[in-house]
Amino acid sequence: MTPIIAGERSGVGKTTITLAILAYLQRQGLKVQSFKVGPDYIDPMFHHYVTGRPCRNLDPVLTSPDYVQDCFNRHWQSVEFALIEGVMGLFDGVQPAPLLMEESPGFSLGDFASSAHIARLLQLPVILVLDCSRLSSSIAAIAQGYRTLDPRVNIAGAILNRVGSDRHLELLQDALETIQFPILGVWRRQDNITIPDRHLGLIPTAELPQLDALIDRLAHLAETCFDWEQLFPLLKSTPATAVKSLDIPNCQGVKSKIPVAIAQDAAFNFYYPDNLDSLESLGAELVPWSPLKDAVLPEGVQGLYLGGGFPEIFAETLGANTPALRSVYQAVTSGMPTYAECGGLMYLCQHLVDFDSKSWAMVGILPANAVMGSRLSLGYRLATTVQDTPLFQTGDRVWGHEFHRSHLTAEPSSPLYQLQAFHRHSGITPEGWGSSPLSTTPTVHASYIHLHWGGQWQIPQRFLHSCQSFDPRSSPFL
Repeated sequence: MTPIIAGERSGVGKTTITLAILAYLQRQGLKVQSFKVGPDYIDPMFHHYVTGRPCRNLDPVLTSPDYVQDCFNRHWQSVEFALIEGVMGLFDGVQPAPLLMEESPGFSLGDFASSAHIARLLQLPVILVLDCSRLSSSIAAIAQGYRTLDPRVNIAGAILNRVGSDRHLELLQDALETIQFPILGVWRRQDNITIPDRHLGLIPTAELPQLDALIDRLAHLAETCFDWEQLFPLLKSTPATAVKSLDIPNCQGVKSKIPVAIAQDAAFNFYYPDNLDSLESLGAELVPWSPLKDAVLPEGVQGLYLGGGFPEIFAETLGANTPALRSVYQAVTSGMPTYAECGGLMYLCQHLVDFDSKSWAMVGILPANAVMGSRLSLGYRLATTVQDTPLFQTGDRVWGHEFHRSHLTAEPSSPLYQLQAFHRHSGITPEGWGSSPLSTTPTVHASYIHLHWGGQWQIPQRFLHSCQSFDPRSSPFL
């Protein structure tokens, strides 16, 4: 069946509940595949840490409804159990833009890309997490409202979170019994279980040395807090929809494995597994390296992928690793095709100014400084390219996502994108210009926009063709 763990709203404990279920299944020696609705990177890191399997994002804005179905059906088949963590509240989505409506059957106004939309799309049941900390009998009205708002969404039951006492639980049980609403688990208030967060959400797994102890605690609680007799049948992986798998094309013209350096460490770790998979399936050899620790780029690489992350937290260490900065600068100026998004863009700037207003030297390719601030840039963007890059031709359009608290000190002399914002109630509206590479470095694609390449094979294909034409002998640091 594979349920979706959804919330009545954000902050009700979806991630904690999901991790507890995953941890318990993993401790039983069971193979489990997790998924995450939406564009988030950090929650999937925790899923991956627990299960040992890459968590897959299900986002019909960044990809398409067809790709969501294909991705889900491909990845649950090799495991015994599967679980999806939802996003925000159950029906919280976006109003579909005209470009999305054409390929968006089965959505209601305003809930495109919501957990409810994914439940309908994949024909899966929903487990609703309810925060009971400030209510008792009123929980019946909340549960009934969610159950009846859209009859196409099958709510299998609820997990009651933040229950304060036995008497509190009795009141909740009595209220839900009157509407025959199943209780699948009871999670008491756990003040000693918290996952620390900061300016962009949870702190990633690589920075939490006590994470194993936390996961063990969650697994132990899950053993007694959930009704496994009811949960196990829901979690068992069984076919949900009959969907034709999307074909993986051949990358014409790629004659051998193309080594591509992937920045992977505590500063750079925002990657969609599907992006990396698509590169490998088309002929790339992914070569991990660390801008924090390694002195130079790996020998012989023909391309560079700088993902997002938290370079602002590690700016001092990044700036002190001058051999790595010189190596990247020399490679990029020698013409190595480079894809940098968000944190990667910041790394390519002249300086990074952290939250304490301290300035640290970065690679120096882009003629701007990246400055941390309080303003959050967040949301989907429809981007139209206005110049050729290693990933796109002029005029190509792509959906992306922004999520950052930094800004650049200089407007690009040669913009990469013209952007339209995707607002919740008004659809798409003009947003302005996106951050771009130098006009003198046409082999660089650098932007704040995060891209998911799922089903968009032309993107990694073009990148690999660009990489294949680069001779690493042209850079003395390679």
